[in-house]
Amino acid sequence: MTLTLGFSPCPNDTFIFDALVNHKIDTEGFEFDVAMEDVQTLNQWAIEGRLDVSKISYAVLPMVLQHYMVLNSGGALGQGVGPLLVTRDKIHNDDWHDHINEYTIAIPGENTTAHFLFSLAFPKAKKKLFKVFSEIEDFLLNPLPGAGKTAGVIIHENRFTYQKKGLFKLMDLGEFWETETGYPIPLGGIAVRRDFDNPLQMKLDRLVQKSAAYAFNNYPLLTDYIKQHAQDMSEDVMRWHIDLYVNDYSLHLGEDGKQAVMKFIEIFEEKKGIALPKNNIFAIS
Repeated sequence: MTLTLGFSPCPNDTFIFDALVNHKIDTEGFEFDVAMEDVQTLNQWAIEGRLDVSKISYAVLPMVLQHYMVLNSGGALGQGVGPLLVTRDKIHNDDWHDHINEYTIAIPGENTTAHFLFSLAFPKAKKKLFKVFSEIEDFLLNPLPGAGKTAGVIIHENRFTYQKKGLFKLMDLGEFWETETGYPIPLGGIAVRRDFDNPLQMKLDRLVQKSAAYAFNNYPLLTDYIKQHAQDMSEDVMRWHIDLYVNDYSLHLGEDGKQAVMKFIEIFEEKKGIALPKNNIFAIS
């Protein structure tokens, strides 16, 4: 049986899925047609219901519940893992906070968790420019004419490179979430088709968990699969990336992980003024 599977080329995703898609574990008769795309593309495809199994931002989950449920394994959730708000100009005080609505803010995709968290912290900020996450540092270093003051929300490996490129942190948006809610940050999860029967969903969850466990058991080895998709990162940055985004929640969400996701959905409902179905959000109870 062949299924379509989407995830990003970032080291945390290739680390988790390498053993599965390259048959380093017993895939129990499954083959996977892999689509490797940036997170905003995967989010848009999830809205369209294009893939069988896909990494998605938790911010898009409320919009795709008609198509998908969430697996327990394979996601990114934790403490101290959130996106950062950065700028080119060094700020010596908190005056920027009063003027952030005047900034042009580069955001890594409209339907990303990064955008959701920024909007939660700064609901009145409207001057947003949606870009691929890997383009944001260059945008800040080489702003467009007339852009005025600029800031950007960075994710993935850019959390480890922004200082070397001469950028400065204004705020840790993940820290803001943790302080406001008391929950770990739900960044991204693995969505599976809702119309798959429960035994199939359980088998897929088990395979993703086995693949992640295989990677953990062989770490700190960086496989060729991880390296070839790592977009010219150094091995140190690859390992920092994996160490930050892959943890016990990647093996199993657990009850606190599920509660964090439900809190995310609750806040989404409050912001949008809607009510979402709460039954069967998670494929595995």
